[in-house]
Amino acid sequence: MSKRSDSRAAFLLSLPPDERRVLLEKMGERQCHALRSHWRLWAHDGQLAPESDWLGWLILAGRGFGKTRAGAEWVRAVAEADGKARIALVGASLGEARSVMVEGGSGLMAVAPHGQRPKYEPSKRQLQWPNGAQATLYSAGEPESLRGPQHSHAWCDELAKWDNAGGKAESAWDNLLLGLRLGDSPQVVATTTPRAVPLLTRLVAHQDIAITRGRTEDNGRNLPPRFINAMKREFGQTALGRQELDGELLEDIEGALWTRALLEQCRETACSGSRVRTVVAVDPPVSGRGDACGIVVAALYEDGMARVLADCSLEKPSPERWARKVAAVAEAWSADRVIAEANQGGDMVASVLRAADVSLPLRLVHASKGKVARAEPVAALYEVGRVKHLGTFPKLEDQLCGLMAGGAYQGPGRSPDRADALVWAVTELVLGRRGVPRVICP
Repeated sequence: MSKRSDSRAAFLLSLPPDERRVLLEKMGERQCHALRSHWRLWAHDGQLAPESDWLGWLILAGRGFGKTRAGAEWVRAVAEADGKARIALVGASLGEARSVMVEGGSGLMAVAPHGQRPKYEPSKRQLQWPNGAQATLYSAGEPESLRGPQHSHAWCDELAKWDNAGGKAESAWDNLLLGLRLGDSPQVVATTTPRAVPLLTRLVAHQDIAITRGRTEDNGRNLPPRFINAMKREFGQTALGRQELDGELLEDIEGALWTRALLEQCRETACSGSRVRTVVAVDPPVSGRGDACGIVVAALYEDGMARVLADCSLEKPSPERWARKVAAVAEAWSADRVIAEANQGGDMVASVLRAADVSLPLRLVHASKGKVARAEPVAALYEVGRVKHLGTFPKLEDQLCGLMAGGAYQGPGRSPDRADALVWAVTELVLGRRGVPRVICP
């Protein structure tokens, strides 16, 4: 960077933000290119590190906020200022660490100015800057890989996506901190969209963690207006929108049958076992004037576990539309049976499904108990680890976390239609089974 560019950057930084933005927008492409590496000129306030003394900086914000760019720029600043820096780059997996943190559009290779770009050696999982600073990639899914190596700094990306099974996420974090003992002032930055996982809940309560919260709209000048408007229309003030766009860490409702931490413990990203039986459970809408149709796919596996495979629910569908959807889902998942609640007109439900060419066995179930009472034994199965979620189902999980023990539904929407369909599915697969008791050996 030339002295002329440095002086121009210093002048721009001395101006109020609004005046600075006007001048930047008037500059030509060549002038902007010369100033591009001066991150403080382009960053919004939430992307700049707090000036207070901190051990950890947690950027807890919605999608599109610029979290990845903020993390990469912080690492670049550390590396360029200290040739002795040893930096850990921890992603949910090595693939994500490489594709997002290093090679992504806002990653370390993209933000590095010409002449200061680090040398990247994928086989060694390592980057080295011209002045000697080094960064090494790690997977949070392999906590033991962080046991032993020492670092002066660390950047952890998408903390809420780290594998929580068996406490892996917290083990990875703890091993990282125990190795953060080089240099005079070790620091760690964590960037993530919030989810109420145990590790994130713990960090939010930590006194040595500085927290920056932000919304997708905070980075509006760098995002297409069409994207922002579409996301507002689609998600609005839903729980999913509050989490993914507004960056809120949604807390559990006291007395709920399901907690978000419990759901995270039951989550899997893949399953190698074989399905023994697959069902599509349906909670038909009472009318087409606003109720949703809950459609959930679940299966019993050879290891004795029930797994939720898909939430295919529809909002405000006509009878013909939800019936066609059920037929398509049953065919796509090779389901063995359709389970449909028939309290609101059993003959009508059967007729609509038959008209949509649902040719596989259909079982109509009648609710003799309220939704919460039916859900309680299913929640107990989650507690003992008998049910897994093969993926993430935000709207369904929001409803589960709104079912109150011995009380009314307090989740999003008028009725927990998705949750009710899940309850019917798991009940059919696990609680509805009859046979000779047996011991399943590990």
